[in-house]
Amino acid sequence: MALGGLLIPCFVISFDITHSCQNTDNFVGASSPGDIVIGGLFSVHGKMLHPEEHPMRPVIQNCAGFEIQVFLQTLAMIHAIEMINNSTLLSGIKLGYEIYDTCAEVTKAMGAALRFLAKFNASKDTVEYKCNYSDYIPRIKAVIGSSYSEIAMAVSRLLNLQLIPLVSHASSAEILSDKIRFPSFLRTVPSDFYQTRAMARLIHRSGWNWIGLIATDDDYGRSALDSFGIQAMANNVCIAFKEMLPAYLSDGTINAKVNQALEKIVQETRVNVIVVFLRQFHVTKLFRKAIERNIHKIWIACDNWSAAVKITTIPNIKHLGTVVGFAYKSENMSTFHDFLKTLHLQPTENNMFLKEYSVLLSTCAHVEDQDLNKCISNYSQENLIYEAGMCSQSWRDDFLRANIEPGFIQSTMLAVHAIAYAVRELCKDRDCKNPVAFAPWETVKSTCSRKCRPGQMKKVSASKHTCCYECVNCPEDHYTNQADMDYCFLCNNKTHWSPVNSTTCYKKTVEYLSWNDWFAILLIILSGLGVVLIFAISTIFTRNLATPVVKASGGLTVCYVILLCHFLVFASTGFFIGEPREFKCKTRQAFFGISFALCISCILMKSLKILLAFSFDPKLQNFLKCLYKPVPIVVTCTGIQVVICTFWVIFRSPFVEQNFFIRRVIILECNEGSIVAFGVMLGYIAALAFICFIFAFKGRKLPENYNEAKFITFGMLIYFIAWITFIPVYTTTFGKYRPAVEITVILISNYGILCCTFLPKCYIILYKQETNTKSAFLKIIYNYSSKSAGCLTVSQISLESNCTTPQYPITNSCCKAEQTSVNGNCHFEVSKHSLIRENVPPENTAGTISRKRLSSI
Repeated sequence: MALGGLLIPCFVISFDITHSCQNTDNFVGASSPGDIVIGGLFSVHGKMLHPEEHPMRPVIQNCAGFEIQVFLQTLAMIHAIEMINNSTLLSGIKLGYEIYDTCAEVTKAMGAALRFLAKFNASKDTVEYKCNYSDYIPRIKAVIGSSYSEIAMAVSRLLNLQLIPLVSHASSAEILSDKIRFPSFLRTVPSDFYQTRAMARLIHRSGWNWIGLIATDDDYGRSALDSFGIQAMANNVCIAFKEMLPAYLSDGTINAKVNQALEKIVQETRVNVIVVFLRQFHVTKLFRKAIERNIHKIWIACDNWSAAVKITTIPNIKHLGTVVGFAYKSENMSTFHDFLKTLHLQPTENNMFLKEYSVLLSTCAHVEDQDLNKCISNYSQENLIYEAGMCSQSWRDDFLRANIEPGFIQSTMLAVHAIAYAVRELCKDRDCKNPVAFAPWETVKSTCSRKCRPGQMKKVSASKHTCCYECVNCPEDHYTNQADMDYCFLCNNKTHWSPVNSTTCYKKTVEYLSWNDWFAILLIILSGLGVVLIFAISTIFTRNLATPVVKASGGLTVCYVILLCHFLVFASTGFFIGEPREFKCKTRQAFFGISFALCISCILMKSLKILLAFSFDPKLQNFLKCLYKPVPIVVTCTGIQVVICTFWVIFRSPFVEQNFFIRRVIILECNEGSIVAFGVMLGYIAALAFICFIFAFKGRKLPENYNEAKFITFGMLIYFIAWITFIPVYTTTFGKYRPAVEITVILISNYGILCCTFLPKCYIILYKQETNTKSAFLKIIYNYSSKSAGCLTVSQISLESNCTTPQYPITNSCCKAEQTSVNGNCHFEVSKHSLIRENVPPENTAGTISRKRLSSI
């Protein structure tokens, strides 16, 4: 390690400083005047000297154990103040400081706090007792410190009298967050709540659940134990033992307590993880003895000592086991390093810490760097002799850099900047060169950034200071219900939601296609109109039962069955509306599927019948006669759909489901259970419709009044267009209107088939009654037959018979033959072995064809 070649002056003092605190000015460790003075409390020495077992006189004693790391923190405060004074942050206003050494003792810290409370510019350091301190101006505006939570608790309670802000750079006890007890306490480090929670989670996720605890027997240690105990319980971590060590090194029982703690660790052989909430000098003493006893464990370090240089440099520290800890965030220390290089230029007259450090360097000049820390800490203030003259001694600034604990340095400088930003806000509209321009309690309300409102969170800005931040609104589905939150809480996305900048989560509303929804009402009206249309058609057909159009439609029975199916399809849409229930979900698709399959099956039977009636190919006719079995066709086609729906309901039954994917609502809907079964059900109907379409398409050129096949073809085309459109629309639709998509397609396809099947017949019945007669039908059939085959032979045997009869020629004068009606069917008959040849036009005598009967169409 390189040694700086700079020489420092060592002035002669050569007197006993056993009682160096002769007046209050000697009590100050470092000071500098300014328009606004900031106090500082640091434990530059690790302990106070107690020459007597019990103090007999109220005298402030000297201290021992010079702490290089804490000394560096005082330098960090001085450096930060000098940086601010040399910048434009507080233009024209100079910050001063008074830094005191607490020696890690509450008693000495309280003495310094009393001086902080003294009235500004008074001839003596007197503290006035008043009922109202609003106009009281003390000598300092704010205090930075202290290094330990126990001291911070005591000092903060005293400073609360005048609401002087105490900004701590290291005190992390959770209890200090209580603004009722500590209203003027602030800090630049996180509370132990976050540290203990992180520790407990680390232990839990590492698979450890049987641990030991060691803490100091003071407010900090007890608070940390309580906080960790709660977090450990929440993470299923059990505490095997707790050991408490005296808070002060001056306690005569400390060695015995350390040995007792180590003995407990050795006895608890199943405990391999030890959580340690101690000060650095406690940890040093504990680890040295643990290494001597060859104890090898996993040690969980708190932020107080996790990055301590004096602990990492303990000889044979690696034999101790594994140390896992949490440290404060730090940034670039280059400016502070540059400050240390110029330390020899700093005056020592008003900095007793710097003067003592220079004397210690001179005293330990013979010691190598690795032992310098130990040498320095072994001297006390009462046995140091300041020698006269100039002595050649390097400042060893590299030694100082090696002992920097970046986290504490950073938090100290942040504390200074936080106060500076508060002063800047206060001094915008007042002359702060006048020390009475504002009272300390006003500083508590001043911050670098404005307070974030509920519904916002803090976002650290480009500034290097964590006290300076922006307030940003919480995003959607996040909220904050308190001011100055570091992060937004996430709402339960399944049941709650929140807008941007929300202070609470709102319960999602449950939605479904209700009966009072405007679209549902529209669909209900359309379904109702469909039912009215069905009853109108039924009335028309019933009142015109004996007409050829009704008979040609298959008779009243077939028409009623088809109309009933259409009615059931319209009725099934009601199962898609309203609050989904288990019965509705299981019934609606099966009800629709079976009803529609029955409807298509009946129309398929009619299409086959039409094709059979006008087929003049003997081979095709024989095939169709064998195939044409009306009742079995309808029962079989519908039965297959019944089987499909039954298996679906039994094995993958639809059920009620809550859909949480829409942000503000919960969609209550029916989950179809099996998309495959749903597809098979619809696919089967499509297959029946396709077969029906093929048969009807082949009969599209039938006689005009008899051309039902053409309209069946058009109705099937409407069905296919509707359901092909349904697939992409249904799969891309979410929300309560998804069932409405299926209802719409059901209505379109049902209306299309109903209208194409029955409205043309109703039109003929109502408006073309002259064509709805037997003679008109016979004439149309004769003309069609003449065009198709030239001559038509009519058989006495019905098409339902499978046997053939002898062939007899007949001319096209069959129009004059006797006409009979049997069972609603129109027949053309000729007498046996006789021919009618009257008035036969020559052009139509074109030979004979097989005699056959025109069955009822």
